[in-house]
Amino acid sequence: MSESHSASYAAAGVDIQAGYEGVKLMKKHVERTFIPGVVSDLGGFGGLFAPDISGMSEPVLVSGTDGVGTKQRVAQLMDKHDTVGIDCVAMCVNDIICCGAKPLFFLDYIAIGKNIPEKVAQLVSGVAEGCVQAGCALIGGETAEHPGTMAPDDYDLAGFSVGIVDRAKVIDQGRMAPGDVVLALPSTGVHSNGFSLVRKVFDVERTDLGKRYDELDGSLGEVLLRPTAIYVKPVLAALAAADVKGVSHITGGGFYENIPRCIPDGLCARLEKAAVRTLPIFGLIQRMGNIPERDMFNTFNMGVGMTLVVSPDTADRALAALGENGVNAYVLGEIVWGKEKVALC
Repeated sequence: MSESHSASYAAAGVDIQAGYEGVKLMKKHVERTFIPGVVSDLGGFGGLFAPDISGMSEPVLVSGTDGVGTKQRVAQLMDKHDTVGIDCVAMCVNDIICCGAKPLFFLDYIAIGKNIPEKVAQLVSGVAEGCVQAGCALIGGETAEHPGTMAPDDYDLAGFSVGIVDRAKVIDQGRMAPGDVVLALPSTGVHSNGFSLVRKVFDVERTDLGKRYDELDGSLGEVLLRPTAIYVKPVLAALAAADVKGVSHITGGGFYENIPRCIPDGLCARLEKAAVRTLPIFGLIQRMGNIPERDMFNTFNMGVGMTLVVSPDTADRALAALGENGVNAYVLGEIVWGKEKVALC
């Protein structure tokens, strides 16, 4: 690798050696994620993974891809790059678990204005931590230096994950019925959606992100940068313990776009607005931005990162399984007959 050098390419703004150094620095983070099934080492042209399909009659692969979005601008302004990788993983694996699938592996893609190996390693350390939390392996990725098209300090982080589930265990929303219980899994904060509005409300380019507000338990930047919760292990536990008929990951579009994705036609998730454990950051956003309540519930997770629909006779078992895995879930509402798929009462 040390013999690979192009003075002409370096003059155009791409430092090949910096790329090699970044791979060396990130290797220790990547190795933390290796689980049974990892076949390839870091640095090959493709990531190899051999899934264990024993006990499955008809294995189905489930894929998900997403990015961090404009939340990463907050990370850039704070010069803190070791947490947005968790968000990147979360946005993918939390979608996969909605089908009942267990994530197997993850790949990341970093487009960056100037490849600073230490910064890239910080970004990958967050990706690795997210993979550890999700129980999946980081088996590859790509770092692309984009001089002239991105500012030197800018980057964009995205990823892709693949999971697996036996076809017979894919969550069957068609079994949902009136009387089923809707459970709320708390979020850690804004997660990784709605940040274009957040940045506008707080004018982050000109605001001191170290500023403290009475209602927040940290500085504004610290609270905004808190990583998205990864719900994989708690939800897998709930699936094993209870009769789960629907799972929704509350991302962009909030309650009104995401919860209906798992609700069959003719049914409605009737949610008790008073039951929502709204985090203080959302009250601050609403007040400072003068945002209508419906827009808040249609943009942000409002303190609910994921919802589960379970049969009433197994709701307690689901709550117990989630609690044993560190998630203090609670009853948010129930399924009723209705034309609208979600109603906040």
